[in-house]
Amino acid sequence: MTLIKSISGFRGTIGGKAKDNLTPLDIVNFATAFAFFIKEESKKEKPIIVVGRDARLSGAMIEGLVNNTLIAMGVDVVSLGLSTTPTVEMAVIDLNADGGIILTASHNPKQWNALKLVNAKGEFISAKEGESLLKLIDNHEFDYAKIDKIGKITLDNTQIDKHIEKILALELVDVDAIKKANFKVALDAVNSTGGMAIVPLLKALGVNTIHELYCEPNGKFPHNPEPLPEHLNDLSELVVTAKADVGFAVDPDVDRLAIISENGNPFGEEYTLVAIADYVLANKSGNTVSNLSSTRALQSITLMHEGNYAASAVGEVNVVELMKKTNAIIGGEGNGGIIYPELHSGRDAMVGIALFLSLMAKRKQKVSMIRSTFPDYFISKNKISLDEGMDVDGFLVKIAEKYKNERVTTIDGVKIDFESEWVHLRKSNTEPIIRIYAESDSLSKANHLADKIKLDIGEFMKG
Repeated sequence: MTLIKSISGFRGTIGGKAKDNLTPLDIVNFATAFAFFIKEESKKEKPIIVVGRDARLSGAMIEGLVNNTLIAMGVDVVSLGLSTTPTVEMAVIDLNADGGIILTASHNPKQWNALKLVNAKGEFISAKEGESLLKLIDNHEFDYAKIDKIGKITLDNTQIDKHIEKILALELVDVDAIKKANFKVALDAVNSTGGMAIVPLLKALGVNTIHELYCEPNGKFPHNPEPLPEHLNDLSELVVTAKADVGFAVDPDVDRLAIISENGNPFGEEYTLVAIADYVLANKSGNTVSNLSSTRALQSITLMHEGNYAASAVGEVNVVELMKKTNAIIGGEGNGGIIYPELHSGRDAMVGIALFLSLMAKRKQKVSMIRSTFPDYFISKNKISLDEGMDVDGFLVKIAEKYKNERVTTIDGVKIDFESEWVHLRKSNTEPIIRIYAESDSLSKANHLADKIKLDIGEFMKG
């Protein structure tokens, strides 16, 4: 099965049989349920839902199905067409809409797509809201609107420009300093909507030399779309040959940011958040949040700036919730996801780029020099594929019991904190796998720790 229904949305592969894959029947069913859910939540006869999509090949097909299903349910649709995840989130607020749907499978390959669901606050729906929606899908028959009550579709192509304007207005985005620095920037947008959003952002920031790589939003991903170092060799080469000051790479829906140093070396996806948090905390006192699978370096930087650090369960909605509880001024996830609540409460590669360029310009430091100022931690990211029927929760309980004399956290899978390293095991929300992340002061130690835990799970599986 390659259809995953979760509290954050619906993700699957295109084609195949209904209820096993993301087929037109499934898409209509999910869009119908969400429309009913928004009507119930908003108490409006005709609520407004914003819809936008990344450039993947199935996007236009799914957009048509979703938009027309929503109006059939008596919902008015504001269609952004090709857009970014953070732009849709901000548009929900800007338009005083009642919800949003983002059609993107984020970093997944081309055969995947998804419906990501946003509430009236421009944030991914909460766990409680998600549970309510899943119950609706399984236990409800829906009535569609009669002819005089159907909704309408309005096109809006202004939201990316509005997004950029709001970024430029941020206090810590120093446009003048960026202009004076005269940066040369290379950009890999994986042939999705990053090209149509980040290029105009860079120009608005005063970057006159932009080396564009895979910036046509045609959905033909030239490499694995997850912005990991092993997928960014072309960008690294371009940075060196073009003598660029920095390289930026984003995923298809532009909520994750990876950075390449001027020497072509990866900055490290974990350190995107660390660097930007260091810049923000140097200018404003406050707290930070990241998820349990993120590097300890953020905690180190936060304590250095006399702030408090907290760790949430994995998932943007969990990070945002804890950020609100702790009054965090910067947060995110170790996959290059930056959440800057002064702009909005969602991961946003665009604001990450603006803040990082401001950091470079004001400190007058090369990217490699900035990276050298942070403590070195190394994360080993692994996964174990799951067979149907496996007692995954049972495996996690056994791991927690085996290491009960260490500091064990179980709010999201199992995290074991040792004195100088940690390991985190959890079921993926988007794929049928267990993720195993381990961090230590060298990559070999991190790999060794991850391998040790894999052997433990292997023994439990045999048992």
